[in-house]
Parts: sequence; C-alpha cells; structure tokens
Amino acid sequence: MSARGGRGRTAEPAGAGRREAGADEKAGAARPETRGKPRRAARPRTVIGWREWVALPDLGLARLKAKADTGARTSALHAFAVRTLPDGRVRFRIHPLQRDAGPTVECVAPLVGHRWVRSSTGHRTRRPVVLTRLVVGGLCWPVEVTLVRRDLMGFRMLLGRRTLRRRLVVDSSRSHLAGWPALPSD
Repeated sequence: MSARGGRGRTAEPAGAGRREAGADEKAGAARPETRGKPRRAARPRTVIGWREWVALPDLGLARLKAKADTGARTSALHAFAVRTLPDGRVRFRIHPLQRDAGPTVECVAPLVGHRWVRSSTGHRTRRPVVLTRLVVGGLCWPVEVTLVRRDLMGFRMLLGRRTLRRRLVVDSSRSHLAGWPALPSD
C-alpha cells in the first residue's frame, strides 16, 4: 500500500529499474546525435593580450587601443554626435586617442539595428549597432559594434565575447601580443 492508504507502486530507490550502461557506452561510443557527422576541425586561434592595438579600416581608424573584455557580450566603440542618416547608415565622431579629446575622426557606417545593453553598473541603454571590419594583428573580419559614449573609460573600444568567439584567445596576464594591425590591401 502507498503512503495514502491506497494501492499503488512503492517507492523505488533512485536508479532502480534502469539499465546498466554497456561496455561500449562506458568506453565513450558516439552519442546518437553525433553519429555519422564528421567533427569540424578546430581553427587555430590567435592568442591576444588583455589590451591590443586594433584597426577599423572601414571607419578610417588605422590604430585604436582596445581592451579584450570577456565579461561583455558585445563589442563597444566610443562615439559621440551619433546621427541616423536617411539611407540607413549612421554618422558619428570618435576621439581615437586614449585620454585625449583633441583629435576627432568623423565616421559613417551601416546601421544594423539597436540593442539593449546592460552596463557593468546594471544600467540598461539602447545603443545603435553598426557593422564594420576589425583588424587584430593579421586577422580581419566583420563585426557588430555598439556605439556608446566612453569619455570617462580608459579604452575607446571593448572587444566582447561575440567578437572574440572562435578566433581569439585572451591571455589576461599579457598585453599587445598581436602586434600592430596589418591593414588589408583593398
């Protein structure tokens, strides 16, 4: 009889009635969802330091100091005077030098959309997202970057996890491992 007084199943010890794994399963045989699918060879990843020199050639920035931020999902670029143009692009200005508001570069980039981003302090902001090419060392690939005013921050650009994913590994004890960005010839 069960605890309620009626007839029913009695409690079984955890795992009772389960089949014991066979020798082939214990030896690490392929799971059904991976059978027959060849594993894609892992692409070698470039090791970078926690801070690196990068370039954004589509924006006319040949050299910009960036911080690899594995705690941030998206990459962020310091920008001010952000204006959306009628043709679906964004015009904005950048102070490319760290801790220097003197030199200004005006940039235009395609607007991908807007994204809500939570800062490290917990504050949420809706930021424009642009698509541009990023150069780190000898690598160049398209990335999505949010635009935000970073006047008081130490770095003009943060490289988030989406940018780092499958291409770069961060050695947090080192800096500038990738060297100067090699600008593409196109």
